[in-house]
Amino acid sequence: MPPTQAESVIKNIIREIGQECAAHGEIVSETVVAFMVKAVVLDPSNGFNTDRTLVKGDVQKLVKLCVTRLLDSKNPSLDTIKMQVYFDMNYTSREEFLEEHHRVLESRLSSVSREITDSRACVREELESLYRKIVSYVLLRSGLGSPTDIKIVREATAALQSVFPQAELGTFLTLSKKDRERQLKELTMIVTGIRLFNRDCGKGGEGIDDLPAILQEAIPATTQHVDSQLEVVQDQAYRYTAILEKVAKNPLLSQELQPYMLKEALYNVRQYEFFLQIILPIFIALSNLWTSFQDETVLINILSNLTTHLEPFLGTHELFFPEKVMQALLDGVTVKTDVCRMKEHIEERVNLADFRKLEWLFPETTANFDKLLIQYRGFCAYTFATTDGLLLPGNPAIGILKHKEKYYTFNTRDAAYSFAENPENYIDKIREKAKKNAELIQLLELHQQFETLIPNSQMKEVDKHYIKPIAKCESSTQTDTHLLPPTIVRSYEWNEWELRRKAIKLANLRRKVTHSVQTDLSHMRRENCSQVYPSKDASTQSMREASSQVPRPQIYVAGFRGGHTKTTSEVKVNLTRAIDET
Repeated sequence: MPPTQAESVIKNIIREIGQECAAHGEIVSETVVAFMVKAVVLDPSNGFNTDRTLVKGDVQKLVKLCVTRLLDSKNPSLDTIKMQVYFDMNYTSREEFLEEHHRVLESRLSSVSREITDSRACVREELESLYRKIVSYVLLRSGLGSPTDIKIVREATAALQSVFPQAELGTFLTLSKKDRERQLKELTMIVTGIRLFNRDCGKGGEGIDDLPAILQEAIPATTQHVDSQLEVVQDQAYRYTAILEKVAKNPLLSQELQPYMLKEALYNVRQYEFFLQIILPIFIALSNLWTSFQDETVLINILSNLTTHLEPFLGTHELFFPEKVMQALLDGVTVKTDVCRMKEHIEERVNLADFRKLEWLFPETTANFDKLLIQYRGFCAYTFATTDGLLLPGNPAIGILKHKEKYYTFNTRDAAYSFAENPENYIDKIREKAKKNAELIQLLELHQQFETLIPNSQMKEVDKHYIKPIAKCESSTQTDTHLLPPTIVRSYEWNEWELRRKAIKLANLRRKVTHSVQTDLSHMRRENCSQVYPSKDASTQSMREASSQVPRPQIYVAGFRGGHTKTTSEVKVNLTRAIDET
């Protein structure tokens, strides 16, 4: 099925379930319905296969199961889911609360600001009206008094005139729109500072609330209410835990109490406890902040309303367990607090020698031990898996097991040893249990195992909470002196082109001459030196003039003149001397 078609089918299912609930007089938000649809599909006992397309019969079955669970007003599990959805949709960080408040404030002031920045006043009456609008804007933006109170308006006008007289409106109107907006904000801060100073001096401050005094009264009152609610819900959690421990040891009693949904009630109060603990640190932080008092006032109102609206989700389990029933079930049972349970096994510790292949973390060997993100909100994983969902707080002092980059605590050493033998087996059991009780997914923070049910408020912070442990230990190292002399050849060069470059450099160096020059200005100011090749004796052969003496040839010929005979006979006589005679 294409994604768009599947999304359309899911929306139709959610709409049909909402209409069915509304027909029975129960108004349920679409977010709660969507969560319930996913929870019903995840529950293996319902027989839905997420790998195949839902047919008409599957859709009817899904709608019927969801409507049945949503109309069960006496089910603590449903209250827990509604509480989780409400908290997820309404709680954000302090910065987001205040950012939304400032956004609303800006939207309310936008019309007044636009009238001022777009003004084209020219005549006297228009300029006076513009100045009054600026005074109103300053009062509305600062929040220090009503712009309809004459005394407050006069005081604000006097403070504004001291820094921005009406005669400067002409210069103000020549500015651009952005510069006008910027100057309005600056004037608001200056006038607010002047009025606060006058109030402190006892010369003004009309309509300015004593925010420190208001916070001093509001914060203790609100925190006291949260503390009392937290104490009540913790006491209920301890009592439910004690009863469940008693039931775990007596199977017959377990069958008698099965219709009472005792575990679902425990999940309900534990979830309420964690939400109150999230809200409480914010109140404590408020008492330490004495700046931005208006922001803190808005924030405390939001958190107070949030706390008030969480209380109705806690009432279902009281119908099943009124005080008389609780007293009867607690007969012969000692109710223990979480602190008492941890003190009982404070001396027990995991022996590292018993686990060579597993990593255990302890307070004295881990720097950020208290900041580690413990799985299942710190509850004992072994106890939860083996007792069909009993929540007992783990004791980190026994040792934290690191398994696949996740950390687990246990309430006893025996539980730690048993879990360490086969962690995956118990992790799978907890996952299957969470499929049957959907509220456990958020209560035990199993969002990464069920990615489709990650709350919106935690979607951005899934990876931010992961903190790696910093192990601490004393260690030392020593390096022995080299036993053998080094055999490194410093002149070795593997690059053939580098060798060629050095050879060419040496060859060129033989033809180079070092020169030094000394001028009249530098003469006798410093010593000069130069380096040359040492002189040596040498000789060369060059061309020279020379002469040699050889015999001059002397050849005589006779008989050319003729004689007494008719024929002429010539005689050739060589009188040249031999070379060795010269």
